[in-house]
This record gives sequence, structure tokens and C-alpha cells, in this order.
Amino acid sequence: MKILLVIMCMFFTSGVYAAGCVTNARGKTVCGTTGSAAVVVNPNTNTAVKAQTNVNGVTHTQTSRGGEAVTKNGKGVAQGPGGTTCAKTARNQGCR
Repeated sequence: MKILLVIMCMFFTSGVYAAGCVTNARGKTVCGTTGSAAVVVNPNTNTAVKAQTNVNGVTHTQTSRGGEAVTKNGKGVAQGPGGTTCAKTARNQGCR
């Protein structure tokens, strides 16, 4: 299942983002264009993360394991694959 998801990520990013892919010092392959979208694949854990930033500066992040996060300026809401929801605001942070 993980391999299928990684292959799907490669399929979606191969034509559009192929020119902007680099491998960092930790072995993660980072692909993206002008910063509006990026895909990160960790070969050690076979986990892929896709992040997109809209015109308002809000970043929506999805992981291959089912986690999602919506953030802006260090504040946001994240939901884990098990249903745990965590939020961070200017004055508070916590999970339910």
C-alpha cells in the first residue's frame, strides 16, 4: 500500500515538478515549483508529505499516513490519522 502511494505521488509530480526536485542532507527528496506546492518523500519510512499554499498564505498539508494540517503564520489545526485533532493559536495549544 505504501509503495502504491509513493508511486502515485511520483506520477503526479513527475511531469510538473521534475525540474525542481532535490535530495537534502537527510536523504529526503523535495520537489516543488515556486513554493506554492511541494512533495517530500522520506525513503527511510516510506512516508510522503504534500503541501500546498494558497494565495492567502494558508498551507494545507497531507501525509501518506492520513494526517492533515492547515496552518498560517505558525498557527493552525492538525488532524492525525487516528482522529486526534490538535490546534495552536496565538495564546493556546492543545489536542482532543
